Amino acid sequence: MQAAGAVIAIGGAESKLRRRSVLQAFVEECGGQGARIAVIPSASSLGPEVVEVYRAVFTSLGAAEVIELRPRSRAEATAELAAPLADVSGVFMTGGNQLKLSAFIAGTQFGDAIVAAHARGAVVGGTSAGASILAEHMIAFGSGGSTPKQRMSQLAVGLGLVPGAVIDQHFEQRNRYGRLLSLVAQSPSLLGIGIDEDTSAVIRDGVLRVVGKGSVTIVDGRHLVSNAYEAKRTAPLLVSGAVLHVLPAGCAFDLAGRTLAVISTPEKDEEVADLRAAEADLREMAREIAAEGVSPTDYARRLRRSRRA
Repeated sequence: MQAAGAVIAIGGAESKLRRRSVLQAFVEECGGQGARIAVIPSASSLGPEVVEVYRAVFTSLGAAEVIELRPRSRAEATAELAAPLADVSGVFMTGGNQLKLSAFIAGTQFGDAIVAAHARGAVVGGTSAGASILAEHMIAFGSGGSTPKQRMSQLAVGLGLVPGAVIDQHFEQRNRYGRLLSLVAQSPSLLGIGIDEDTSAVIRDGVLRVVGKGSVTIVDGRHLVSNAYEAKRTAPLLVSGAVLHVLPAGCAFDLAGRTLAVISTPEKDEEVADLRAAEADLREMAREIAAEGVSPTDYARRLRRSRRA
């Protein structure tokens, strides 16, 4: 029986220039130079240019081919549109509006084809909104803040590639601790996974490995005590007994046993300094693209110039 592929959830704003460790890990998992990747930009409000960015990045990292598959409604999410997924080694969903993914893909023939591709060994990944839909339950929308409160967020159905979990993104940067805690308080059986920007959770064979600049925060609520069942409106929630894991790059976590599997080796100081210096002038641009505030066509052009330099 063929093993399922990896699931790669990226917290958004992943570096697309210079040290692209997060996207490099995705391409390597997809097969490196033999990778054939389908980019699904359905969540994005941008046009074909968003795919141009990822085509430029993935091919520069060695991928053999990048194709676009974009259902714009449930009616378009057909088996016919999904047919190319039978031959790809990787599927990548961009950022944008989470509810578009739930509305256009979850529970459709196209969504079923993504799940089938994963089952036969293809890697399925996504950034920002594209990361949220990978789990069994997906955050549709919600507010930030460090204090868990009633009604901070709302769940929708995900693809179920990470069972028993809910994934949040832009985690530290947008202060989403409270809303992840509130979701686990309301459903203590769920494993809450919060992923920082330019960071990914690479999940294979039930083990989550952290790649990138930031951390992955995991909230285990199996023994949690909460008043969520009786809290009114937007009242602060009692959350007691949750187990918190904050995992930097190099750490690994056993999702089934809910235990730390590998402790990371810290990066060398000079590597950290070099990374910060190299990305200082590009970080703001990458974040704007993740927020769809900059033309990806301009970004792709700049990427090509940097490779020629």
